[in-house]
Amino acid sequence: MKISFIGGGVMAEAILGGIINGGIAAPGNVKFGEPIKNRRSHLADTYGVIATSDNTEALEGTEVVILAVKPQHLGPVMNDLKDHLQPGQAVLSIVAGATLKTLSQGLQHKTIVRVMPNTPAQVRQGMTVWTTSDDVSDKQHTTAQQILASFGEEAFVVDEKYMDMATALSASGPAYVFLFIEALIDSGVYMGLQRDMSRKLVLQTVLGSTEYVRQAGQHPAELKDMVSSPAGGTVEALRTFEQAGFRAAVIDAVTTAYKKYQALGKTDQ
Repeated sequence: MKISFIGGGVMAEAILGGIINGGIAAPGNVKFGEPIKNRRSHLADTYGVIATSDNTEALEGTEVVILAVKPQHLGPVMNDLKDHLQPGQAVLSIVAGATLKTLSQGLQHKTIVRVMPNTPAQVRQGMTVWTTSDDVSDKQHTTAQQILASFGEEAFVVDEKYMDMATALSASGPAYVFLFIEALIDSGVYMGLQRDMSRKLVLQTVLGSTEYVRQAGQHPAELKDMVSSPAGGTVEALRTFEQAGFRAAVIDAVTTAYKKYQALGKTDQ
């Protein structure tokens, strides 16, 4: 398979790693359109891909075009690409907030895959939610799925309305988790642990707990109750969380992000 990237940032590089390690495309069959010389050199030297400053040159002869530019650069890039895309090329966009309608109209192209990955894709543990325009073929759908599965888990949604919900939950989600991890580490330091020790304890606790939820097949509330002995320290800590409004704060924060993404999507159209 031959693949083009328009934009060579961190997320594009994470996707590239999945593609190469997954055997989806050989490095020599991957081309990057990237304006920054140092990034072009890094991608070419590290992965053996072809890197050019000319976006239209990067499009030539490829089956999939991965659009990985910052939202503020999307308009000029679409103007640059719109007369050069071929009918058989599928455009896979990871541009935050860019709707299928915006992409299709801006590129004057019908075959669009809208994708929302998250940052753990950089260690091939990403969670990606995606949807497609009606013109995407079964073969292109399968190809997109293979690409997205190469750097983590993927979930397809038929209705585009779920994309903003997924963005608020899983794309922004790592920031919420990092905040909780940071607070846990700080609590260990506050009690008197060395920061390195506190970090080690917290990271393995979060990792192990996540895997436990995956494998146990039980509701998180059940697993929580298993840790909470009557009149013990854990249940006292949980009472403090609830008293501080922890659960409501999480729900409010995620729904606030969702409303923000909805608003951004409307202004984008």
